[in-house]
Amino acid sequence: MTTVYDVPAEMFINNVAQKLKNDKKVNPPEWSRFAKTGAHKELSPDNADWWFVRCASILRRVYIDGPVGISRLRSFYGGKHRNGVRPAHFSKGSGSVAREALQQLEKAGLVKAQKVGRSVSPQGQSFMDNAANEVKTELVKTIPALAKY
Repeated sequence: MTTVYDVPAEMFINNVAQKLKNDKKVNPPEWSRFAKTGAHKELSPDNADWWFVRCASILRRVYIDGPVGISRLRSFYGGKHRNGVRPAHFSKGSGSVAREALQQLEKAGLVKAQKVGRSVSPQGQSFMDNAANEVKTELVKTIPALAKY
């Protein structure tokens, strides 16, 4: 059985983002066209489909890290906040983006809420494993030596 751990993250996230976009399970909010992804960023994302990519990435993080909350996701998506001539410091990512994405994934039935955070639902785990299997099949077509793994 192929899981999320068996395939490259970038290929997997792009595949899941495309599925979320095509199935219309997730829709970007109105404000997402203007939003930055954290206080440490100077501009909004260049990719027009960044919302779907972020939702796919969050879904993968919830799958890997178990029950997670908004604070842990904010820390994961944070980065270096440059303060001009003053020293740089770490800054957390946007909580609104993480919260809205998790709420949409929960409505889609891919994530379920628990007392200590959110974890992947059985439907979400099946969705992710199927996507991982598709990515692995695609990889085996391009690199036949990977078939033994």
